[in-house]
This record gives sequence, structure tokens and C-alpha cells, in this order.
Amino acid sequence: MSQTADIGLIGLAVMGQNLVLNMNDNGYAVAVFNRTVSKVDEFLGDAAKGRAAILGARSMEEFVGLLSRPRKVMLMVKAGEVVDQFIERLLPLLQPGDVIIDGGNSHYPDSTRRTRYLKEKGILFIGTGVSGGEEGARRGPSIMPGGNPEAWPLVKPILQAISAKTDSGEACCEWVGDEGAGHYVKMVHNGIEYGDMQLICEAYHVMKAGLGMSAAEMHETFADWNSGELNSYLVEITRDILAFKDGDGSPLVEAIMDSAGQKGTGKWTGLSSLELGVPVTLIGEAVYSRCLSAMKDERVVASRLLAGPEASGPGGSLAVATDDRAAFLEDLRRALLASKIVSYAQGYMLMREAAREAGWELNYGGIALMWRGGCIIRSAFLGKIKEAFAKNPYLQNLLLDDYFRSVIERCQGSWRRVISKAVEAGVPVPALATALSFYDGYRCERLPANLLQAQRDYFGAHTYERLDKPRGEFFHTNWTGTGGKVAAGTYEA
Repeated sequence: MSQTADIGLIGLAVMGQNLVLNMNDNGYAVAVFNRTVSKVDEFLGDAAKGRAAILGARSMEEFVGLLSRPRKVMLMVKAGEVVDQFIERLLPLLQPGDVIIDGGNSHYPDSTRRTRYLKEKGILFIGTGVSGGEEGARRGPSIMPGGNPEAWPLVKPILQAISAKTDSGEACCEWVGDEGAGHYVKMVHNGIEYGDMQLICEAYHVMKAGLGMSAAEMHETFADWNSGELNSYLVEITRDILAFKDGDGSPLVEAIMDSAGQKGTGKWTGLSSLELGVPVTLIGEAVYSRCLSAMKDERVVASRLLAGPEASGPGGSLAVATDDRAAFLEDLRRALLASKIVSYAQGYMLMREAAREAGWELNYGGIALMWRGGCIIRSAFLGKIKEAFAKNPYLQNLLLDDYFRSVIERCQGSWRRVISKAVEAGVPVPALATALSFYDGYRCERLPANLLQAQRDYFGAHTYERLDKPRGEFFHTNWTGTGGKVAAGTYEA
């Protein structure tokens, strides 16, 4: 075949197909291949029918032969071993300077390993996060590329062309950093997504179980919230979900089993935070909330045996008078907004520490820009995050920025009232509560860790620092008079 393609894509599941169509819409010729070859013919005869610049291949050799040099191959296959298998199949067919792009949900250490391995072979590797689901892939996703920086100029025009755009026309795609940086940022994106979803679900639970609101009433509330500071993709789809009817005319959402699934990126974020010693408490709580939801059968039994507060409100368990409902819903809106800010602040804390550890130079304002459109966590205040880092690229924490500090100050009274009411009523709000606890801990000049250090020194001779001595100077006390003078050989903060 004489025609050559600008880029090739392997993996014709829904995301892969939509990215191919997106590339073709933007003027690029695309070669396609799938391990189950029949899917190539199905795609060409259906979604890609009549598109002469989408070229199907029935073998890897034919696929690579369709690509112009330097060859650019994008893998949209299952993360893990499958990616490595395709890399090994491609290597004998590629030449130095060719590019492999992994667009799946790979774990960032795998992208670091693949970047180094392929560099030794003369092949340029990019591991990129792609967010936005099926619709984003088709119309414009958020794309977060990292890996070998030599590859970026070769694929930048294509990836930026197919990415989402901000209102001012900026592409939601920019180079993130070396090796696993792209997939690390995508992992944190997904962790924040876990937190956002859990916060919204807790607001829904407070409305439903606490206030006795109907799905229609909650739909109106989320529609109102989406027109202001909380404007975001997740609030928008929550609005739509609450209005969707089942076959019998009842709200479909109430027929769905309350047992959540997960694919691992939230857990990866939590594990990374533990490894780096960064208190990403809200994302961790969101993961644990999904784990608790999965204990459905056990919870059903417990609900019949374990007592809680008596219902005291009109139709729900919160003691909120009907004429006070509007004020309480405004409190709930503010509590959700403040907690979302903490979620993003924690995510940025984690990225900063990971970058320090790995030697990445992350553009934090640029990351906010990449998340402005196409992705699941796109929201109105990402523009404010970009402004915060444009004003101060070395900003230590989003909570210290003037804008976000003023929002928290405005919202914290509401935040505290909502959590207090929910606790009194027995409505679980773990993510809302842990966000507030983090805020209170972060702003606390003196925490009770002095007692904790004394305990550690008492039972394990782990030593401690003193307020009246320079940092880095450690002391041990013989608390019982019988423990001797030997301190532990290592000190861990």
C-alpha cells in the first residue's frame, strides 16, 4: 500500500476507536491494528466507514509498514504485561528514533522502566495519561505526556491537536516531565477524582438521608450549584444522573447497588503518599469509603443490629426546619467547596514531593491548565490554581494562596456546621470530615506529636528533638530509671 500514516494506534476498544476518529478529524492519517484482527474490519466497516485516511492492518508487520518515519505508535491496550508484550513485538520492526506512546492507565514506575529500557534500544518512549472517558477521547481529552523528552517535538502537534481546549483556545496537553512523570500526574488526577466523587456522594447522602430530599429536589440543587463556584464536570453529571428515570418512572440512581468498584489508581495514589510521607488524607478516605461500600452484605446485617441517633428532622435524620433548609443547603455547598480545595491542595502536595524525589521539573500551573478541559476533574477553580502558581511558582501549598485562603475563611463556619449536624444525625461524612481535620491540623502551630515522641522514646528509645535546641539534635531520656542510656540507632520522623 503506497499511502502512509502519520501515526498508528494499537487497541480498538472504545477509547482507542474514539482517539483514531479524533486524530482523523484533525487531518491525520492513522493506521490501526488490534490483537483480535476481526475488530479492525468491524471498525473500518462501521465507525470508520468511508474514512480513506484510516488504514487497517491485519498484521504487525503490515501495520508498521504503513507508518511514515519516524514512526509513531500509540498503544491503547490494557495496562501491565500487555503493554510490555506489544513493545516486544514492535521492537524488531522499529528503527532508532521511532516513538512508542503508551496511552493506557499504566503505573508510573512501569513508564519509568520502559523509558529507560527503550532508550537503550534507540526507541523514544512516552507514557501519557489520557483523561475524559469515551466522550473526551472523541471530542478532546486532557493529555498528560511524560517520558523521553526527545520524543515530545515529534508527537506534540498531533497530541495538542486532538486534546481539549480551554475557552481561550489553549491545548489541555503539555509536556509534564521525564520518565514516569506523565503517568504520575494522571495517577494524582485520578486520586483527586476519587476524592471529588466521594465528597459529592456525601453531599447527596446528607440531602437524602439527612434532609429527606427527593431526587428531583437534589437535581435542582446540583443544577444550581453547577452554575456557580462548584461548576465542574462531576457536579454536572450528578445533576443529570439525579434526573434520569428508570423504566417505571422512578429515579434510576435509587435502583443502583451501593457497592462501588475501583481500578486501582486511587489506591496507587494512597500508597505513593505513604511512601513519600505526604498526608493525602482525603484521597485515602475516599478509597476506604469504596472498600466499606463493597461490604454490602455485612452492612445490611449491621444496620439491623447497631443503634444510631433517632430521626429528628422532617423526612430525614437532621433537625433542620423546613424554612432553614435553604440556609443549610448553602452551608453544604460551602462545605463541599472547601473540601474540594483541600483535595486539590493535597494532590499538589503529593506531586511536589514526588517531583523532588524523582528530580522532575513539574509545571504546576501548566498541570492545572491541562485539567481545565476534557478530563473528569475539570472545574471552574482550576483557573484559580493556574493563577496561584503563575503568581508564585514556588507556592508551598494552595491553602496559603490569597484566593484559596479567603474562600476557606468564608466557608469554614458552614463546613463545621455541616459536619457537626451530620455527626449528630449519624450520617457518615468521612471525606468532608477528614478534609476539615487536615485543614485544622495544617493550621495548628503545635500538634500533640510531642507526646507521641515521648511515648516512642519511652518504649523504644527512638529519641526526640527539643524546642529549645537546634533542629537535627536528638535526645533520649531514661524514663524509668532502669532503661539505660542507649538510644535507638536510627531516627524516623
